[in-house]
Amino acid sequence: MKNIRLTFATVTVLSFCSGFINPIWAGKSDEKNFEISRNLDIFNSLFKELNMFYVDTINAEKAISDGVNAMLARLDPYTEYIPEKEKDDFFFSTTGEYAGIGSFIMERDNAVYISEPYEGMPAQLAGLRPGDKIVMIDNDTVLGWKSAKVSERLKGPANTQLKVTVERPGVKDLLSFELTRKKIQMPAVPYYDVVCDSVGYIYLSSFTDTSAGEVKRALQDLKKRGITSLVLDLRSNGGGILEQAVQIVNLFVPKGVEVLSTRGRNKKMDKIYKTTQEPVDVKMPLAVLIDGGTASSSEIVAGALQDLDRAVIIGSRSYGKGLVQSTRPLPYNGMLKVTIARYYIPSGRLIQAIDYSHRNPDGSVARIPDSLTHEFKTAHGRIVRDGGGIKPDVETSMERRGNISYYLMKDFYFFDYATRYAAEHDTIPAPKDFKLSDEEYEGFKAFVKSKDFKYDKQSERILSDLKEVAKFEGYFDENTQKQFEALEACLNHDLDRDLETFHDEIAELLSIEIVKRYYYQKGEIIESIKNDKDLKEACRILGNKSRYDEILNLSGKH
Repeated sequence: MKNIRLTFATVTVLSFCSGFINPIWAGKSDEKNFEISRNLDIFNSLFKELNMFYVDTINAEKAISDGVNAMLARLDPYTEYIPEKEKDDFFFSTTGEYAGIGSFIMERDNAVYISEPYEGMPAQLAGLRPGDKIVMIDNDTVLGWKSAKVSERLKGPANTQLKVTVERPGVKDLLSFELTRKKIQMPAVPYYDVVCDSVGYIYLSSFTDTSAGEVKRALQDLKKRGITSLVLDLRSNGGGILEQAVQIVNLFVPKGVEVLSTRGRNKKMDKIYKTTQEPVDVKMPLAVLIDGGTASSSEIVAGALQDLDRAVIIGSRSYGKGLVQSTRPLPYNGMLKVTIARYYIPSGRLIQAIDYSHRNPDGSVARIPDSLTHEFKTAHGRIVRDGGGIKPDVETSMERRGNISYYLMKDFYFFDYATRYAAEHDTIPAPKDFKLSDEEYEGFKAFVKSKDFKYDKQSERILSDLKEVAKFEGYFDENTQKQFEALEACLNHDLDRDLETFHDEIAELLSIEIVKRYYYQKGEIIESIKNDKDLKEACRILGNKSRYDEILNLSGKH
């Protein structure tokens, strides 16, 4: 969340009758302060003794960091210590900005590779490609380095130069590239366009300090292009700056409307957030797409628009993060990101799915069951519930991908084939026109089989486990063995058959990887929404006024 410096006033309670400090309050405060001081002294002395007398050398930084992280882990996953060396990564998550070459990198086979250059950034402009193995930066070999160390060397002040030497598949000699680092600003809205004839589509990937402005500009441009309704895609958006969420809601609701309130132990943290600007459009039909990766500020937008009956929410239940964080400075340029409050959306509900203050005896936590949630009402009287994230107005089924697809992705088969494909094809059609041919899919099948592809066949593994249990419990006789053998024959996996059974989803994932090589992040999004069932459902609802009004109970508006 946005870096907010908080100043806590020291409160002194006076007894106006006697003119002295209240002895009961002072006694409790002194006792608490003594306990804190005592335990800090114990920790300090304990570490000194270990450092002096333990049989092996102790890594002081790691040992104390482990202790700090273990203490914070007892609170919630969002309260964390950020040392100086990690602050740049933290600020990147809130600003979307850093200085470097503009590329994702990945670690595999004990080496670091270019995985996805950003369009128009130094890496792409210099000619670096996905699949390039980084072997040297300037005059230093990086073979065996971890990706974090390589990333640190690639980043640096804007307008500084570096040389990156890579090994490229299919190229005999090493290739060297001269690059000039520049300020990289990752767009919060990497793609927007008109879909389904007259429906606008905006994909919002994050909540950085430019998000609201980017959504506003996209919306205004789409309106000029004649859209009659809008889809805002918040799937897999993990959130970010709270104020940006309020401003995005403000684009669709009038000025002066409450979007959320925050409440914490320290009442100085309590605040009501209302819209402060004139909106762009308060009448255009609106749908918001969410899923299990929709969290934090994304849930504020989706939840507020749902509570205000301003949008139809489509997809699957969101993550359920209703906690607010701020930052506090620490010595030696460190920082503490700490949970300071819970937030409540317009109906008054808290959507936090896990109560971290109540743990099981083993320290574990669990989601709040639906049976313990409470009812609230939207502006038009629809029933919504707290706890467990945002439940969509229209839930879509989550299709489980085949096991083979997971392993093809995990073991880089899609990535490596796309690398080879891009080396053999200078261009491809525009993303909207690209279609993987049957011949090209057969080429991918041959590529997979040539690599002796192995993957976890769950049915065979489960059957093997069942056989062992049957033997252990004494049920594995001659008749049972024959039945197991018959079942094993039925479940015998055939790679060719599996590649055909899951043809459509494999072809879709492969197409996304190929298109990304030529059209980068925008191309990836365009290809991924071609057969998007959630988007198609949104278009159907937005194109049916009576259905849209029925979902939002607009006939019961008061």
